[in-house]
This record gives sequence, structure tokens and C-alpha cells, in this order.
Amino acid sequence: MATVAEQLVRTLRDAGVERIYGIVGDSLNPIVDAVRRTDGIEWVHVRHEEAAAFAAAAEAQVTGKLAVCAGSCGPGNLHLINGLFDAHRSGAPVLAIASHIPSAQIGTGFFQETHPEQLFTECSYYSELVSQPEQMPRMLRIAMQTAVGKGGVSVLTIPGDIADRKPAKPGAEKVQLVTPSPVVPPAATIEELARLLDSGEKVMLFAGAGTRGAHDEVLALAERLNAPVGHSLGGKEWIQYDNPFDVGMSGLLGYGACYDAMHAADRIVLLGTDFPYDNFLPQARTIQVDTDVARLGRRTPLELAVHGDVKATIEAVLPLLRQRTDRTYLDRMLREHVRKLEKVVSAYTTKIEHRRPIHPEFAAAVLDEVADDDAVFTVDTGMGNVWAARYLTPNGRRRVLGSFRHGSMANALPHAIGAQFAQPGRQVVSLSGDGGLAMLMGDLLTLSAYDIPVKVVVFNNATLGMVKLEMLVDGLPDFGTDQAPVNFAAIAEACGIHATRVEDPRDVREALAKAFVHPGPAVVELVTDPNALSIPPHITGAQVRGFALGASKTVLNGGVGKMIELARTNLRNAPGF
Repeated sequence: MATVAEQLVRTLRDAGVERIYGIVGDSLNPIVDAVRRTDGIEWVHVRHEEAAAFAAAAEAQVTGKLAVCAGSCGPGNLHLINGLFDAHRSGAPVLAIASHIPSAQIGTGFFQETHPEQLFTECSYYSELVSQPEQMPRMLRIAMQTAVGKGGVSVLTIPGDIADRKPAKPGAEKVQLVTPSPVVPPAATIEELARLLDSGEKVMLFAGAGTRGAHDEVLALAERLNAPVGHSLGGKEWIQYDNPFDVGMSGLLGYGACYDAMHAADRIVLLGTDFPYDNFLPQARTIQVDTDVARLGRRTPLELAVHGDVKATIEAVLPLLRQRTDRTYLDRMLREHVRKLEKVVSAYTTKIEHRRPIHPEFAAAVLDEVADDDAVFTVDTGMGNVWAARYLTPNGRRRVLGSFRHGSMANALPHAIGAQFAQPGRQVVSLSGDGGLAMLMGDLLTLSAYDIPVKVVVFNNATLGMVKLEMLVDGLPDFGTDQAPVNFAAIAEACGIHATRVEDPRDVREALAKAFVHPGPAVVELVTDPNALSIPPHITGAQVRGFALGASKTVLNGGVGKMIELARTNLRNAPGF
């Protein structure tokens, strides 16, 4: 084995890593060349290192496996940091290789000198500097296992000259990556959980991303307790489908009766959620179940903190619970859920199929109908989150990825690149805002260069809609939010990508359908109404201010797409209605 770099690359390949996302350059060259000389692993040349980290994060999230990105010394690996923050906060197992200046120059103020092992500590579980060839195999093993075991980012900083040296011992090291086992609470905790649940007359369940793989168990618990089930944005894809207890979503993008159900309950159970908006939580009467001890109680005081996997915890407690017969609270919340949705939905469904500019909620509803049943959607932060939260219909097979915890702009396109590389036979759709796409637009060239069949749907309203809304509710005139008109379809065509610009709402369905069957990458630019914000037509000034400040007493509602159909179905299934 010629170099430390080759030893590193072969170790990654043998552990199941199929690609490294990044941009070639100086101190990183030994590693890139090792990829060139190693079968079974490829180098994916993106146009910005931030995109490399986002792509790796998406790959890790759709596969559950370790994904890798890399950046050259100084500015190169610094560009990784935003995407790595997103990966880390999303729990994506990602290894970042941060190449470094020559080892003899560290500490001298050398050209492009930074200290990556320090800079990345806030967005990683492990960040260390390899200073000798002998260290690399062991430190790589630790970095890989930490990323997979803890669910987050590891960073390995390697000076270019160290990567180019001969390894201390020849051969790639065999690394057995072990995923964590489910955490089962002790019997005493399960008994106390059962006691509290049985003593509550109005129990409400609030589900987050940690309910992945526990859909049936959560519904079994809801049925036993006659409990309404709400969810966070991160929990939507895992818990909302086939759910007769659904009362919608809480938070700044929320809708329906979730907030009301939570505050009317005499016991709330937070299941696998680190829901950040503590002002939406009652701050009392709460039980929390989570695999991460550090999350327990950090958003609200708890009656009981349960360190456990959601699925395993529910399986353990169910046999101890009595079957509820009184559905009064549940049925009242289901009725309230329908009432709230019906009150606002008409404003967003009446004659909007003829409105120009295109109403974004109409476009999102059509997109939901045209997309595959197992599509992966990647969603830009901002108004794109709103349309995805309210119009993309989960079914247990679709995925929705976004920067839901870090809240970064420009994530949708690079996330789509990583998801599509990881699952080439699956439909991947990027819901891009014009602001987000413009920020990392160079990676349209990555789609073209690799013929990646991502479908980019651009909601182009020539404004930063969420920022405009934030200014509005703060009582400020919007300033600096509007942008000069841009023809993104023309830019995509110049990149060699099939592209369509749509201005008439009657053309939306056909444009999407044609793009989705196109064998390569495609861009559909939808010219949408900049005034279509996620505020209903009749609300108080206090509620508007509350939307921005996170201090409102009710969750505001915008258009909610097919959610109203689901709510009506659940209500029809309720006895006595």
C-alpha cells in the first residue's frame, strides 16, 4: 500500500462507503488520487464544499449508513461547516475529511492556515488531528464508529504531507461498524410510566422523528388510551399516515387541533421529539421518551423522563395499561381538528387553479399528486417548508428531507444530489425556493455532469417569502427581500438540463409529469405569487405577531391541502359522528 491516503480510502470502501463528495485541491490531492486508484469507491465533484456536506447528510439519512465528504485546507474545509452543522443536528452519520496545511507549517501562520480540529468541534462528536501515519488507522476507526454509533458528524483532519506518506503498517484496516441497539427502560420506569398514563383522563401523544419505525406501536398506544396524536414537522412522515387519531402539527408551521389537544390534556407524552419551540408546550403535565438522555427535560419540566427507544418502550408498557372506553376527549379534538381546517382551507382552494401568478399551494398540491408514492422530497428552508408540511402526503414510503433543525437556506438541491446518488432508481424531487437555489445554483452543473436524474421544482416568487413574513409580523416594512426576476429554466438549459418555465397554472400538471418521466435531470420553474404567505385571511394582530415571536396562544393555520380530507375521514370513523 503506497500511502496513508490509500490506506484511508480502502478502509472506507471496505466499510461500505461508496463515494466521497468534495472538490479537489492541493492538500487533498493525495486522497483524491487514492480514490482514482481504488475500485469500488468514487469521487463526486460538487461545485461547493457546502453542497458536499449536504449531499453526504442526505445520503446518510436515506440509507442509514456512513457517508463521507471532504474539503481541502483552509477555505476548502471551512466551506463544509454549514452542511456539517445540518448533518449533525439531523443525526446523520457523516465523516468529514478536512485536509490540512503541511504538518511542519502548523502554528506558523502559513498560507490558508486554520485549525480544523478546533473549528469543527461544535458540529461534531469527534474532531481530531492526525499528526503521524501511525495514528491514522486507529483514529479513522474511532471517527467512523463515533459517527455511526452516536448518529452525527466526525471530522478527521489530515495534513496533506501525512496523507502522502507511507503507512506504518500496510493494508486497510477492517472496521466493523456497529449500529446502536434499542434502549429498553428498566422495569421500574415502565411501571411508573404505566401508572401515570392510567391516571390521566385526557392523554395526548406528540410524535417526533424518533417515532421512525414505531408507527404501529404509537397507534396501538393511542388506541389503548383513546389519545389524540399530534406531530412535529420531523415526525410527520413517520406518524401521520393511516392515523385515525391525527390532530395535526404544532409549531410555527402547524395546523389543526394539535396545540389545543396538547393544552387541553392532563398528560402529554413527547415521543422521540426534541421539539424546540418551548412556548408551544404547556410546561407541565409532561412525560418524555427519548434515546438521548441530554434531550430529556430540556424543553419542558417533566413528570417522568424515560430513557428509551419509542418502539421498545411502548411494547413494554402496553400490557400494563387499561383499555379506555371514554372517547369524549379524543372525539372532541377530532371534531375541533376538522373545524379548524375547514375554517381556513377554502381561502386556499377556491379558484386558485386559474390564478396568475401561480398560487404556490395549488402547485404544491399538484406536485403531491404527480410524484411517485415512494419519492424522496428534499425541501428548502422558508416557504418551501410550509408547502411541504401542508401538502406532501406521507404514506410510509415517501421521505421528506430538509434542514428542519439547522434551518439553512440552499439545502434542497445538494440534499437531492446525495439522495439520488444513494438510491439511483428512486424518484428524487427537490422543492427549491428561488432564494435557496440561487445560493448554491452552481450545483446544477453537478446534475448535468453526472446526469443525475433529480427533478428540481423551483417555486420562483422573486422574493424571500419567509423573511418578508418575519418583517411583516414584526411591524417592519419588508426591505431587501425582493429580487430581480430570474429565468431559472434558461439557466438550467444553459447547463444542459431539460427545463420548463411555467407561468399558467393550467400547465403545471403537464410540466411536472413530463419532467418526472424525463430520464435525466430536469428543472420545472413555477412562477408563483409573492403575496401568497402562510397566514390565513382572518386573524388578529396579536396572532400575527405571535407567529413570528413564537408566543401565540393558538397555532396559526394556512392552506393544508389533503389534510382536511384525512381529518374528515377520521371524524367519520369516530363513533357517534
